[in-house]
Amino acid sequence: MSHESTVPGELGRPAVRASEVPEPGAVTIVVPTFNESGNVRRLLHLITESVPARLPCEVVFVDDSTDDTPDVIREAALDCPFPVTVLHRDEPAGGLGGAVVEGMKAAGSDWIVVMDGDCQHPPSLVPELVATGERANAGLVVASRYIKGGSRAGLAGSYRIAVSRAATWLTKALFPRRLHGVSDPMSGFFAIRRSEVTAEVLKPLGYKILLELAVRSRPQAVTEVPFVFEERFAGESKSTAQEGLRFLRHLAGLRTTSPLARMVVFGLIGLSGFVPNLAALWALTEAGVHYLPAEIVANQFGVAWNFLLLERVLFRDRRRHRHWADRTLRFALIANADLVLRIPLIALLVGQFGLTVLPATALALVITFVLRFAGTEALVYLPRRRRGPRSDA
Repeated sequence: MSHESTVPGELGRPAVRASEVPEPGAVTIVVPTFNESGNVRRLLHLITESVPARLPCEVVFVDDSTDDTPDVIREAALDCPFPVTVLHRDEPAGGLGGAVVEGMKAAGSDWIVVMDGDCQHPPSLVPELVATGERANAGLVVASRYIKGGSRAGLAGSYRIAVSRAATWLTKALFPRRLHGVSDPMSGFFAIRRSEVTAEVLKPLGYKILLELAVRSRPQAVTEVPFVFEERFAGESKSTAQEGLRFLRHLAGLRTTSPLARMVVFGLIGLSGFVPNLAALWALTEAGVHYLPAEIVANQFGVAWNFLLLERVLFRDRRRHRHWADRTLRFALIANADLVLRIPLIALLVGQFGLTVLPATALALVITFVLRFAGTEALVYLPRRRRGPRSDA
């Protein structure tokens, strides 16, 4: 983070850091921004009109902009009757979600409200979000477009509406228990108690931070408030195809957090490796190569395919612990050792335990699959152990 600046809420009042204004019943409004210079002045005006008279507040902007957004915020904040903090990040790690986490760490209030900087989330709803959370003794209050009284009117065009609904359906299908009672997991407008945020377990990727919080932090009680999604005040939407791909990777990362889920995905990736394996085997044998060497070479195509998918999907966040060449060699050795182990294991199950060939082969496949999964996690993608300082006896 290149710098942190705080603007006083009243002229003549000393600058107050966000962490120095923990007021009971107050709220910290966290606003992630990226090139929103045309919106932030309007947003602060709307907050000033609707929040301070009903609820003590502070605003924390976490800014990843490449334009003059931070300067516009500082200038506009001079007219605000509440503290306004600007945290500018030179490296936007984790995207918008990472910005929200940084803002939550800087929050000094019991309640944190997250909202966008483009004026599509009405600040007038902030006091109601907090009041609803207090009345329901909830840890998370979601502003939803999909319950009675809510609307997605601000979504531009049928394409964005369809994408939003599809993303909502997919997310709820993947996390039916964690998102029980959440009708709008794609919402970027919500209130959460600071005590419910476990920042160290969060791994934000892209802009869907509510999903990250609901799945990893697991708030004890969740309730909802309807809201009308407004049209953007100025500028253009930051939703792109690249953000869509990041969202899908985020879903995959969240869904594969448990060992069992990772094993299932590992198995599905392994099954997909049959396609390049069989295609290469067919091509080699058609070219006149003997089936035994063709089988060995074709297996490497399946190994390479599996490795690429594991790198991109399942173990994307664990690649930094070893050099890519080290990971490649280790995975290739484990994958080929699986072949070497399977044949004598089948012979043992048939000769010593009296199994017929098919059950013995099936059992051998299960055993070697579990060993390959455990070996891949432990020897390829787990961090190296740091050696502690030697102690003299």
